[in-house]
Amino acid sequence: MKKKLAGTTIPVTKTLSDNKKPVKDKLGIAIIGLGEYASDELATALKKTKECYLAGIVTDEPSKAKKWKKYFNIPDTNIYDYKNFDRIKDNADIDIIYIVLPNSLHREYAVRAAKAGKHVICEKPMAITVKDCDKMLTAFDKSGTMLSIGYRLHFEPHHIKVMELGQKKYYGNIKRLIAKNGIPEIDGWRLDKELSGGGALMDVGVYCVQAVRYTTGMEPVSVTAKEGKKTSKKKFKEIEESISWQMEMPGGLIAECECSYTKEMSLLRAEAESDWFELSPAFTYSGIKGKTSSGKMNLRNINQQVAQMDDFANAIKNNKPTPVDGETGKQDVKILQAIYKAVKTGKRVIIK
Repeated sequence: MKKKLAGTTIPVTKTLSDNKKPVKDKLGIAIIGLGEYASDELATALKKTKECYLAGIVTDEPSKAKKWKKYFNIPDTNIYDYKNFDRIKDNADIDIIYIVLPNSLHREYAVRAAKAGKHVICEKPMAITVKDCDKMLTAFDKSGTMLSIGYRLHFEPHHIKVMELGQKKYYGNIKRLIAKNGIPEIDGWRLDKELSGGGALMDVGVYCVQAVRYTTGMEPVSVTAKEGKKTSKKKFKEIEESISWQMEMPGGLIAECECSYTKEMSLLRAEAESDWFELSPAFTYSGIKGKTSSGKMNLRNINQQVAQMDDFANAIKNNKPTPVDGETGKQDVKILQAIYKAVKTGKRVIIK
């Protein structure tokens, strides 16, 4: 079964410090990490994007290089491996590097890409520690290039509507907020804590954190959390299978969140003073459905990755902010680490 993940974030204000290069009609993207997400979602999207195109790849697997070269007509000069990756700085075809590697490698390759003078889209979570996030931010400040986090649902119509309803208090103050995200099966590097940095929380749980932030337009004051029981101690030896947690928001709202690696769920629901609104499924690649107490949200489904990548390319070309920048990614990692601390201590953790 294909895993369904998702995410979005809150607008921020990061722009290029200097953008003197000639503006291309379409910016070139190089993907590093040709796994399931890159193959099944990004490859399809990059056949449809209008502002960018797949210009190169980074892989140590000759079979993948051959397949992608043929499908996208990639020249040999634009195919790199992990050893010669830094040579990408001299390749004018490549403007953006999309990092789709295991979480623990995000910081290293983002910093190397920044030093190469390239813009970066980094998949979620931004990194496994706040310290790593800071190193990434410093690298991009020095390079003058832009960093974006792969929170594609920020560009999805139903989620944009939720931001509007919640932040503008269309139905009054939110009194109850629920965010749940889970996938029924998982394997590979995500089970390895050294590579993943954690379990369900780092993978699917981050989108619940995001959902609470962008639905309310506020930042959490504190968190409490509890790890769920493991259905397989062998499989989930190194990581958590599930976590339930609460995010205390300014004004007293307690957001109820849950994530899982064995239970399928995808819900975002807000109950406000006068009415309610929800998305179900909320965090999937497609087929998102929304409704309010007044009826269905008559909004179209789009290719989220196309919208995400085209928006970033436009931001670069027009020297405008990316709404999903590194500061937003860092804030999410800070909250995730607070949730893990709450699980470990059994106490309420203040988020500073």
